[in-house]
Amino acid sequence: MQARRAARELAFILFSQFDKKITNYTREDLQDIILKSVRILTSTATDELRTALGALVAMRDQIENYEADAEENLKRPIGAANIPVPIPMTSDMTGRINEMIDIAEKSMLALEIAEFTTLDSQHDVKNYAIQIADFFQKNHEEVDEIIQKYAKNWDLGRLVKMDKDILRIAIVELLYIKDAPMKVVVDEALELAKKYSTEDSAAFINGVLAKVIVDYGIN
Repeated sequence: MQARRAARELAFILFSQFDKKITNYTREDLQDIILKSVRILTSTATDELRTALGALVAMRDQIENYEADAEENLKRPIGAANIPVPIPMTSDMTGRINEMIDIAEKSMLALEIAEFTTLDSQHDVKNYAIQIADFFQKNHEEVDEIIQKYAKNWDLGRLVKMDKDILRIAIVELLYIKDAPMKVVVDEALELAKKYSTEDSAAFINGVLAKVIVDYGIN
């Protein structure tokens, strides 16, 4: 995972801590939130991996029992090794496999973020996440006005908070930090939306950012 991508994930976590009044957190406050968030991410990832491991063990037992109960193996002498038999891939089994893959991917992501945040050589991850949060705190009224302006037919207060926070991060990067390529900022915002929200949210966010980019002459 690239450092900036990890930083945006961390910023997304930081934004989830902001209250409606946008408390003016100090840098130390933000660092403390990051530390606590990383601990939660690591703990959650560990728990989810344990869950996935348990599910894999249960699936292995199910497969072994299916094989042992196959007619050709029931006829074999006691103690003889089972003959491999085709395992039917039911929708239930494939669904469980897909669920475990999803758990593993999310857990790996959480552990990657934690690793990037704690490595001494990756201070820029925390610094960039805090920079995004700090710029937003100082300019939150203008940022939210921009979102309200371009999110036509949407009341800002009724927007899904995840979508609103993703837009906030992207707009801060585009209008205030300005050192990340526009396409990268948009692509990363869409990835966050797909990961934490919905495909519809990604389309909505893309539409809002496209209008911001055109009207503010960002290239």
